[in-house]
Amino acid sequence: MIKITDLTKTYGSKTALNDVNLTIENGQIFGLLGHNGAGKSTTIKCLTSIIEPTSGSIAFDDQSLPEHRQEIKEKISYVPDTPDLFLQLSASEYWNLMASAYNVDPKHLTERLKELTDLFEMTQVSDETLSEFSHGMRQKVIIIGALLAEPEIWILDEPLQGLDPQAAFDLKELIKSYAQKGNTVIFSTHDLATAQQLCDQIAILKTGKLVYNGSVADLLANYPGDSLEQVYLQLVGRHTNDNELINELTAGDSAHD
Repeated sequence: MIKITDLTKTYGSKTALNDVNLTIENGQIFGLLGHNGAGKSTTIKCLTSIIEPTSGSIAFDDQSLPEHRQEIKEKISYVPDTPDLFLQLSASEYWNLMASAYNVDPKHLTERLKELTDLFEMTQVSDETLSEFSHGMRQKVIIIGALLAEPEIWILDEPLQGLDPQAAFDLKELIKSYAQKGNTVIFSTHDLATAQQLCDQIAILKTGKLVYNGSVADLLANYPGDSLEQVYLQLVGRHTNDNELINELTAGDSAHD
């Protein structure tokens, strides 16, 4: 279980997270939703020890993250929000680097790499450098590297960005099967349909504050007749029936016709 208590992160006068409290059970698929700048990536970077919170605490199975950082980091694989990393390496070199970092058994590595590279259709390009790849292909390389060690916790920041429909489908199936084995998956997304399809629990953030935490079904039950998109926009965005700006823009376009 992951317990986030009163998590706050400030950058000068800006508050990126404001007293966020979350509990993520083992084996859950947990989605972080919110507009750009809502605090999703900041939460993820605190969980993965990339940044330190200003105040509050994070514990994994009752172990404090600051006190057991290395032990906890060994249980986590992370897919960042950009795959533009280690561009001088070939795909194979990157995967070997990840395998070495997690002490993956060489025999298991061979089997796991074949399974994942076949799935994501990356076998034939494994010797090419990441700098030669498209955004989507780089994303596949990072995802494969994150799954080599089969960690207990998989944390992904906007993992579907840039993936083609087949790769996105395969990743979602991997997430489901991964959680079914008792592992925990935490991911951020702007894709409401994906969140509704995959997540056991979601957290919706707005300007660093938690505005909802629970299941999609429970959320929709509080707004009979509304879609998840409509509910989401009522919580964090401009209401769906607020068309003043849209009407102004449309009128402006018409005036130029």
